[in-house]
Amino acid sequence: AQAAKQARISGGGTEHKSAYPGWRRLHRALDRGRVLQDSFSRLAELCADPTVTMERWLCRLDSSRWLSHVKAALSTACLAAQCLDREGCTVLVHGAEGTDTTLLVTALAQLILDPACRTLQGFQGLLEREWIQAGHPFQLRCARSASSHARGKQEAPVFLLFLDCVWQLSRQFPLSLEFGEQLLLTLFDNAYASAYGTFLCNNERERSLCKVKESTHSLWAWLEQPEEKHKYLNPLYSHNPLVIWPSVEPQSIQLWQGFFLRWIRPSQHLEEAWGQIQRLVHEK
Repeated sequence: AQAAKQARISGGGTEHKSAYPGWRRLHRALDRGRVLQDSFSRLAELCADPTVTMERWLCRLDSSRWLSHVKAALSTACLAAQCLDREGCTVLVHGAEGTDTTLLVTALAQLILDPACRTLQGFQGLLEREWIQAGHPFQLRCARSASSHARGKQEAPVFLLFLDCVWQLSRQFPLSLEFGEQLLLTLFDNAYASAYGTFLCNNERERSLCKVKESTHSLWAWLEQPEEKHKYLNPLYSHNPLVIWPSVEPQSIQLWQGFFLRWIRPSQHLEEAWGQIQRLVHEK
């Protein structure tokens, strides 16, 4: 609310309540930009420190505030989903330019509400619609390595925060998402460095001027190839037509080890276990 009040001084903010007598205005604080980037950097430095003690680890994890950002994003998405599902209201999500935290909330709310968005194809459509076509500036936000010390003013791991929130959903509802963690890691990698044109440029106008569709291949087409697709599917998936309401209690939000510790801890045994689960499911 305070941020909206300050923005009104420079011609932004929100319109007067009297213009919308049938609406409720709900303010939620979601950090972005440098605050979010600094939070991620502190967590990345912590995860790369082999000398940290247990007490120091917990202290620095808390001070990074990354899990707080995850909780805030999921809480806000749940609020929007609740207004739609339980109150039957129309919801307008408004955040700054509408290309960062706005997309974070709308995309997560759809995942919570719509089982179609939890399929592999539906999730790809959600990303295309809510992030790429809606104008999330991938070129500016993902200009360098996510943990680079040389950061530009426009860089921020908003898309990573979204992927982390999706992982939290997949952990709390392991049967309800058709795709697994490997897809989320692949999406992150391709947002920062890709052989495909899907995440190039900052908006549809730039992609049109650069003729991205004509001169590059699509990441979605590659993921849909049968020899690739099976790598990203969740063998435990079972269609769930219900709304999935995630817990946002502190003890329910966990560090995404598969991402933050992916280069530190060995993943061989986890991959073998995942492969064994796939074999058992197929044998049935």
